Amino acid sequence: MSQTRPAEAFAPERASRVYSTREVEVRRLLRAFRTRGDERAREVLVRRFMPLARQLAARYARDADSLEDLTQVAAIGLVKAIDRFDLDQGVAFTSYAVPTIVGELKRHLRDTSWALRVPRALKETALTVDREMSRLSGRLGRAPTVDELANALGLGAEQILEALQVLRSHDAMSLDAPRGGPDEDQDSTIGDGIGDVYHRFEAVEHSLAIDAALAAIPPRDREILRLRFREDLTQQEIADRIGISQMHVSRILRQTITVLQARAGAK
Repeated sequence: MSQTRPAEAFAPERASRVYSTREVEVRRLLRAFRTRGDERAREVLVRRFMPLARQLAARYARDADSLEDLTQVAAIGLVKAIDRFDLDQGVAFTSYAVPTIVGELKRHLRDTSWALRVPRALKETALTVDREMSRLSGRLGRAPTVDELANALGLGAEQILEALQVLRSHDAMSLDAPRGGPDEDQDSTIGDGIGDVYHRFEAVEHSLAIDAALAAIPPRDREILRLRFREDLTQQEIADRIGISQMHVSRILRQTITVLQARAGAK
């Protein structure tokens, strides 16, 4: 009669997992660093996985300058992955390193690289749309349409348009930057194109106050004002058109102007 083996004897042991030759070497270096503090092993790991870090940084880079900055951020993420990786989890190092590096890149982009404050969800959607635009542009040989982006990403057209608008908030230009137009003065800056302070705000306020006051005046009195001050008719001409006496027109004009002045002053 065979002896029954305990159930745990059939449970796979993490230590017995089969790793590739490359992963075995990686784990040997990780163990040397984690258990003995071997800094040389850590440096070897950083050099070995920097191509992966650069590849991940390139996914989020918009130009050569941003790629350089993001590569540094990815390198920080790689170092954090090396320092935090748990050898007892029984997973490949890259399975832990990739999300760690990507998380570091996303935090950097969310916190430091946008000229305007944009919600996190919108930033991530905008970056996804930006990457898909580059991919589709290369495949189609032209810029993709909003519908093509929406279909490729499973998003609505409004979400794509919102993401494209958010992308415009990614960078800001200094007011001291040159305009750069062919017909522009070489010393002309963007700031030179900003209008001067408008000194007629007070007149605009008065106009708004008068419009509000006119709304409270009877229609016939408003028509008399229009005929007198817009069409420049005489009081007698207005009287003939309205069908009242010239003296009545004069009295209405006087009373209406007094009301307008009082209301405008009260504003």
